[in-house]
Amino acid sequence: MRRVDYIVGSRDFKGLIAEQFMQDAVYAYHPEDSAEALAQTMTEEGFGSVPIVDRDQHLLGIVSEFDLLHAIKEDRSLAGVPASDLMTPAPVTVKRETPAMEIIDRLEGKHLIRMPVVDEEGKLLGVVARRDILLGYLNATRQTKVF
Repeated sequence: MRRVDYIVGSRDFKGLIAEQFMQDAVYAYHPEDSAEALAQTMTEEGFGSVPIVDRDQHLLGIVSEFDLLHAIKEDRSLAGVPASDLMTPAPVTVKRETPAMEIIDRLEGKHLIRMPVVDEEGKLLGVVARRDILLGYLNATRQTKVF
């Protein structure tokens, strides 16, 4: 579910937090999953990256389209490459209570498209994307009609 879809008008955008923007139904993979499986999901579902987690949902890393392209460029068969070989460990994350403007700063500062949202123990809760922030802004600042 994308929570940002339920933000409706006349809200202080700067007061919104990651939990209100994030997608909580996230495709996540394990270190031993093949790069081919990740590529399949990423192309079919339109994701630019997927989080890599352990069995307890602790975030271990992230694999992006760039990581997959780099493996192909190196003439590696994606079917034989585990996610752990490609993932960027310890990716940039936010917590559920991270304010909107801080999310924008991190996305902009690192030229990211999306970031994992984690709890205090590092467990994956969701993902927040630039598009979610933009939609949240539009929804929060849209004038609501009064009858």
